Amino acid sequence: MASEHYDLIVIGGGSGGLACSKRAVAYGKKVAVLDFVKPSPMGTQWGLGGTCVNVGCIPTTLMHTAALLHDHINDSKDYGWSETKVQHDWEEMRSNIQAHIRSLNWGYKTQLREKKVKYYNRLGSFISNKEIQTVDVDGVEDKLSADNFVIAVGGRPRQLSCPGGEYCITSDDIFSLEKSPGKTLCVGASYIALECAGFMAGFGLDVSVMVRSILLRGFDRQMADKVGEGLVAHGVKFINTTVPEKIVKLESGRLEVHFKNSSTGEEGKEEFDTVLVAIGRNADTDKLNCQAAGVDLASNGKIIGDKGYAEQSSQRNIYAIGDCLDGYPELTPVAIQAGKVLADRMFGGSKLAMDYVFVPTTVFTPVEYGACGLSEEDAEQEFAGNMVVYHTEFNPLEYALPHRSDKIKCYMKLICVKNQHERVVGFHYYGPNAGEVTQGFGLSMKLGATKADFETVVGIHPTCAEGFTTLEVTKDSGVVAEADGC
Repeated sequence: MASEHYDLIVIGGGSGGLACSKRAVAYGKKVAVLDFVKPSPMGTQWGLGGTCVNVGCIPTTLMHTAALLHDHINDSKDYGWSETKVQHDWEEMRSNIQAHIRSLNWGYKTQLREKKVKYYNRLGSFISNKEIQTVDVDGVEDKLSADNFVIAVGGRPRQLSCPGGEYCITSDDIFSLEKSPGKTLCVGASYIALECAGFMAGFGLDVSVMVRSILLRGFDRQMADKVGEGLVAHGVKFINTTVPEKIVKLESGRLEVHFKNSSTGEEGKEEFDTVLVAIGRNADTDKLNCQAAGVDLASNGKIIGDKGYAEQSSQRNIYAIGDCLDGYPELTPVAIQAGKVLADRMFGGSKLAMDYVFVPTTVFTPVEYGACGLSEEDAEQEFAGNMVVYHTEFNPLEYALPHRSDKIKCYMKLICVKNQHERVVGFHYYGPNAGEVTQGFGLSMKLGATKADFETVVGIHPTCAEGFTTLEVTKDSGVVAEADGC
């Protein structure tokens, strides 16, 4: 018999699960959160808060910021500062970042306690659609029951399957490494692989990226190529159309990576201090025993949602949000918003569905890439022959004095639908502060902004974002798209 009964049990203490639980409690419901971090194959563990806080957005952005500071230091002499020789201290940075993360872990626990959400540091698996078995770190078992469940378990990095793959680390491990990773190979072309390669290169490390096919699959192709060009300009080396065949750990402790070019058949090998694998993520549902609860899974292990309300699983009282939900963006803010919207529907009488369209996002590579809406390829497929692309290549003012524009050209474009008053359906920006630039424009797109609406906005001078208010050149005009000076 279950020891406690709840109105709602949330399985997973990441961003989405915590947001959902806190919103549900606001409706006077009895709510519990289960969160149990299974160690990575390398043994890395962390606290409450999920991927974003512990091994995702937060440490990535902090390390990205550390790398940008190196760029600014290099630029500083052209702004009149005396040249100073600098050295990056990985251990100091890691220690400070981990201390910040621990403070966030503690903050989440405190919030749950203050809001009267019961927190269980236990691993859960379904017995039925109303009951769950829990196991704590000491192996002690118990049972809990609830009227409703929300699955918010997120995902974990996919491991390399070739011989020697067990010697590789993933994004679960990189942020807590005791020592600098040294000469590093990043396997994969996802935004995680490219962001990690970017900040490590910013620290002055020797970094290579091994790409099987294309960069940033699912993103706009032109913009993905620009991200690659920016990484090359920052010293990242690319090993294209290549996959690792085996990894040998040498007596020195270094890793000898044997690889093969899938286009030419050419084989090679190279030694690295660290191999970081970022080839995708798997939904963390394998221990949940979803079948016992009547919850259908897709072949990729993700939970299949309903066509009406995406978060509704095949079992009427069980829902899923975040990265473990099949077919929706794997982004922290998406999980948070979906969790709140779901709680409002479950307990607040709302009929509102989560809006998964026009979700803004940013890839935090050395030169950042922000996007909202459709890629040019997807827009062409959806609005064939009925779209127009406004674009320009530009040089940020802050790049002028250090002549960074000699190596890097920034770029922006708007994809519009002609017969819908040039409604903007795709926003793409490659340049400094992309997250800040993209966020505001994301709101305008949700409100159905047209190209004319963008033109009526007075730009803030002299910013990069101002360029979106003055775009004139279309791709099909053939005119060179390069912004003039002030």
